[in-house]
Amino acid sequence: MRKAKVYYKDVLAGILTETDDGEFLYQYDENYVTRYPGQFITFTMPVTGELYQTNRLFPFFEGLIPEGWLLDIASKNWKINPNDKMGLLMACCRDCIGAVSVVPITEKNEG
Repeated sequence: MRKAKVYYKDVLAGILTETDDGEFLYQYDENYVTRYPGQFITFTMPVTGELYQTNRLFPFFEGLIPEGWLLDIASKNWKINPNDKMGLLMACCRDCIGAVSVVPITEKNEG
């Protein structure tokens, strides 16, 4: 299982999870739901307390991953299979263009 914190403008918005079964989950943070009910990370995922669940990486997050020659460089540099979308997202999107950042959760900083 792999997890990442999703930030919107430096505010924790939620947690993205890839389960061991290859399912993807996104849950907005409780505090974010309360404080920023209209500040969604994407139109397709409005702020709610409900769990978002799918069998492939959500299109919004997939859109953050580099493409073309930049994907080739990232894949080779971090030794990540180009088909490992969650791995690429966690490696490349800590400081991407725009308001959303994705920060891997390791056992040390889990929470």
